[in-house]
Amino acid sequence: MSKNISFIDGLEGILKYREIDINQLVELPYDAVSYLLIMGELPGDQELADYSARLRGEREINREAIDVIRMCNFNIDSMEALRTIVSFISQFDPDINDNSPEGNMRKAIRLIAKIPTIVAAYHRIANGKEPVPPDPSLSHGANFLYMIRGSKPSDLEAEVMEKDFILSAEHELNASTFSSRVTASTLSDLYSAVVSGLCTLKGPLHGGARAEVMAMIDEISSPEDAEKYVLEKLAKKEKIMGFGHRVYKTYDPRGVVFKQLSRQLAEAKGNMYWYEIAEATERTVIRELVEKKGKPIYPNVDFYSGVIYKYLDIPPKLATSIFAIGRVSGWIAHCFDQYEKKKIIRPRAFMLDEC
Repeated sequence: MSKNISFIDGLEGILKYREIDINQLVELPYDAVSYLLIMGELPGDQELADYSARLRGEREINREAIDVIRMCNFNIDSMEALRTIVSFISQFDPDINDNSPEGNMRKAIRLIAKIPTIVAAYHRIANGKEPVPPDPSLSHGANFLYMIRGSKPSDLEAEVMEKDFILSAEHELNASTFSSRVTASTLSDLYSAVVSGLCTLKGPLHGGARAEVMAMIDEISSPEDAEKYVLEKLAKKEKIMGFGHRVYKTYDPRGVVFKQLSRQLAEAKGNMYWYEIAEATERTVIRELVEKKGKPIYPNVDFYSGVIYKYLDIPPKLATSIFAIGRVSGWIAHCFDQYEKKKIIRPRAFMLDEC
């Protein structure tokens, strides 16, 4: 059942994929966590090797997709390009109309493998550079950074990117996952279901919040200004981006890991600037809202992940599409679960009053 794909305890700050705590999963490669979500159990050594080999063998995108990317409007957010190219490449998939478990698995492999290549190619072309072909010797995270930069990342940067994908991979029936399941429930193809997820993730109240955190950090400009910034926002009853969650009433467990990773990157690069801005912002928000008013407003998944993207030189336009790179495995796990049910999702209109 779908509830077994992931589990959240919002009061205790617990997140599990397939009954395994997220703090254990971030020590694994992304490929192993992707396998876990889709197949329902962790792979053995040979299973992981085979799964990784299949993913690495499907990373390249065809010339036609590159040509379509070149025709994109490069002033847009990368999510517009990503949803267009994912839809476009579906017509070249020989299994597009094969909804058997085997056909869907082949499509799943291609989607997980190609989405990072699409995002990286769009970024390169938008900046007047040629796309960098994927390197099959690199991990999922290291290869993505390599395709963006044209040079291999440090071991720490590669590790952080892998963990980012893992922490973004799954989170129960959030808006984008639900939209993917609705599409799959009609027995539409897997590409259509993933495009539904991409369109939903794009919204600033969902995946788009990460880019807004990055903009906020730039707006604050210094650690010394963070307190003043937060107090002015609160006085105007405006939202502080990256804080609060519909489910968690304590610190988001993903946020805890992201904070640790952002500090590691800051120290490794000898530049604490963005981390100190974020920490000062967090300290003020918790003092004003948690300690003084008793409101459970803590950093969520977007806050320190935005800091990490600053240290990895990832532009805000890519932030949401990178979220999608990790999340696609979770969407696919839910779609497979929905395909097994063979039952259309059809809520009644009166349920909208509860949203």
